[in-house]
Amino acid sequence: MQELIKVEVRNDRQLVSARDLYKGLGLKIRFSLWVSKNFEGFEEGQDFTSVSIDTEVQNNGGIQKRKLQDYLLTIDMAKELCMMSKTEKGKEVRKYFIQVEKDWNSPEMVMDRALKISKARVEQLQLENKNLALQLEESNKKVSYLDIILGTPDVLATTQIAADYGYGAVKFNQILHRLGIQHKVNDQWILYRVYMGKGYVTNKVFTFKDRNGRDRSKTNTYWTQKGRKLIYDVLKENGILPLIEREDIA
Repeated sequence: MQELIKVEVRNDRQLVSARDLYKGLGLKIRFSLWVSKNFEGFEEGQDFTSVSIDTEVQNNGGIQKRKLQDYLLTIDMAKELCMMSKTEKGKEVRKYFIQVEKDWNSPEMVMDRALKISKARVEQLQLENKNLALQLEESNKKVSYLDIILGTPDVLATTQIAADYGYGAVKFNQILHRLGIQHKVNDQWILYRVYMGKGYVTNKVFTFKDRNGRDRSKTNTYWTQKGRKLIYDVLKENGILPLIEREDIA
């Protein structure tokens, strides 16, 4: 079927531009006057909707865009306006709209629209599921460091824990000192009294030979699972998070 006047679909409704219909009917009356004389008896929001369209006009040798008033009409209103024109062209266009409406309501078209709606819903659900999966992944990401702590019974050196926060051992020890967790005694970091004897750390003694070949020993502090949880809680209270929980790091 040859397209006489463009019919567009919005929200599963067939709509026609009033200006397209006006041109298609070949009317001589001014558009605004045609609207005022023929739109009486129709309800805005039900039979038609006011819209504005862009049009290009010549202006001093150039092209200028200008807004024009238009209306989107239902097929039923468009058919009535065709009858009201009382012209042969009006009869032809009305028959065209009747055929368009018939095709629209055919079982094939109804099924096609139903499939499209179903597909759109499936795609929307898939998108929502994807967003939920991303949110769940982000949620798991935020608690995963604590899970790692609670799931790892091995003791760790400060250097290893510092790396989880993106620091070197020297800087990290200084942070723990500033936050009142530890202080330095004879070149070894020791917990403040409030934290001592609670199973937060354990000591390991290493033996080595100095440059003169003499046997020497050094005590290093290692953090237990409980101690790592202490560090996590205190640092989090002070706005310091491990790398895997920081939102600014992908």
